[in-house]
Parts: sequence; C-alpha cells; structure tokens
Amino acid sequence: MKNDVFWTRIIYVVSIVISLVVAFLILGPRPEGIEGALDVSILPLVNATLNSLTTILLLYGYYLIINKRIETHRNVMLTCFGTSTLFLVSYVVYHWFKSGPKLYTGDFKIFYYIILFSHIILAVIIIPLALFTLYRGWNNQIDLHRNIAKITLPIWLYVSVTGVIIYLMLYL
Repeated sequence: MKNDVFWTRIIYVVSIVISLVVAFLILGPRPEGIEGALDVSILPLVNATLNSLTTILLLYGYYLIINKRIETHRNVMLTCFGTSTLFLVSYVVYHWFKSGPKLYTGDFKIFYYIILFSHIILAVIIIPLALFTLYRGWNNQIDLHRNIAKITLPIWLYVSVTGVIIYLMLYL
C-alpha cells in the first residue's frame, strides 16, 4: 500500500509536468533561431501514424483480453504504451522546432474546434489514466486494473482517433 502511495504521487507529478511542457511548447516563446533549425515537416504524418497504430493496438488489446489471452494482451498494451510515448516525444520535438499551433483553414470550423477542444481536454486526462492502468496491470492488481481500464480504453481510443482526424483536417 505504501508503494501505491509513492507511485500515485509519481504518476500525478509526471502527468502534470508532461501537460505543462506540452502547453509551453505550443504556446510559449522559443529561443532565437530555434524555429526551423531542424526540418520537422514529416513529424505530423509520423504522429498521425503513431496515433493510428495506437488505435489498432488498443482495439487488438481489448480483443485479446476479452478472449482471455492475458500474456499477449500485456505485450500488446505495453507496445501500445510505447507507440503513445513515441508520439509524445515526436510531438514535443515538432513543437520545439515549430512555434505555435497550425491554424485550421477549412470549411468545418465548428466541427474542427469541437474535436480539437475535446481532444486536448481528454489528452490531458488520459496521461494519468494510462499510467494508472499500466501500473495496476503491471502489479497484478487485476480488479483495480480492470476497473480503471473500462474508463481508460474509450478515452484513449477517442484521443488517438481524434488525433488522426485533426491531422487529416489540418494537413490534407
């Protein structure tokens, strides 16, 4: 139980730090000369691809667990966590070398901003949810893992799918 308190604090601190870093990278100032110092133009496509992989892995992981293939489920979900982590790293690198968000110029502004706003809010929420779900599963706290996974899965799916939709609306 004492170990749970320690890791709970770590999860919350990491979640807050990640959220603040991403907010700063999107909205904050850049050092002189950093924008454009590295060609990051391919990273939005990389990010959309990673979000697509995450979606597929989440659905496959769900399929595996309802079919009681626990070890394969665990491996797929760790891979899924890995694709999300790679997404986050790529996203941070992109926004470090490219200041500010890309503006939407399409015809569906209300739809775009509804998706974007909900995506941002749920992306912040999914960080601790995913970490708690991973922690509970890793420590074989199966009932707690199952309970939080029922909340985490639909939110994580929404965030990964809307990430791809946002990419399509901005870049295609």
